[in-house]
Amino acid sequence: MRILLAIDGFPPSLAAVDEVCSRPWPAGSEVRLVNVRSPVESMLLKEASHLPMLHDQIFEHPVWKDVKFLDDAAAALERLAPELKVTPVLLEGRAKDAILDEAEQWDADLIMVGSHGSGIIKHIFLGSVSLAVAVNAKCSVEIVRNKDNSV
Repeated sequence: MRILLAIDGFPPSLAAVDEVCSRPWPAGSEVRLVNVRSPVESMLLKEASHLPMLHDQIFEHPVWKDVKFLDDAAAALERLAPELKVTPVLLEGRAKDAILDEAEQWDADLIMVGSHGSGIIKHIFLGSVSLAVAVNAKCSVEIVRNKDNSV
């Protein structure tokens, strides 16, 4: 089974990682762990990579924190679900488009995303990545809610 797990550094992402770790998956299952950066964030990441930084400062930079979150989530998956093959991938673009494109290109069987559970006003102005993925995906989609609902 091919599971595309989209994470963004917020608590619902951690709930989705926990959900993947808690399930028995068929032998040979793979998880493509993706985090999507906007083009502006990617530009800042490229600019930051040229700045001289002490080793301890690298992961303190706001843009690098997202990369570290992806790496930490991949390590957690590998530790808690060692039977899964985990591949972390940093994508660029609009989150919903990048997730859908990656799922289609990789031929995912399932997309798992966290739900922020934002209110209707926030949803109208910002849209919902999880809703857009669920409506437009060519494979199954599971939206994982944060268990403590304190997003």
